[in-house]
Amino acid sequence: MPDENCIFCKIIAGEIPSTRVFEDENCVAFNDLHPQAPAHILIIPRLHIDSLDKARFEDKETVGHLLLTAAEIARESGFAENGYRVVINTNSDGGQTVFHLHIHLLGGREFVFPPG
Repeated sequence: MPDENCIFCKIIAGEIPSTRVFEDENCVAFNDLHPQAPAHILIIPRLHIDSLDKARFEDKETVGHLLLTAAEIARESGFAENGYRVVINTNSDGGQTVFHLHIHLLGGREFVFPPG
């Protein structure tokens, strides 16, 4: 069920504009407004889940779908072969600022490890 105060739920509903790069019945993907790489795409489930920490076993298909969608977008966008990073920030200490589960898909440059 959508959260009426959630910015990502509003993006899914079309109440807030976004530059969508992919959408299907399970998720929406759009360019991040403050990119941290040449390609920085957010992938969000249509189902409101606060965070990965709040996901339940019943959400495994949704979470798996998000990850496979990230890989497909990376391939279609042309940066999969060189590599990309997938990030899920979880809760405040993990850097999550919007409490609607989302994946950051970053590509188009080399990344170092460890991050942050």
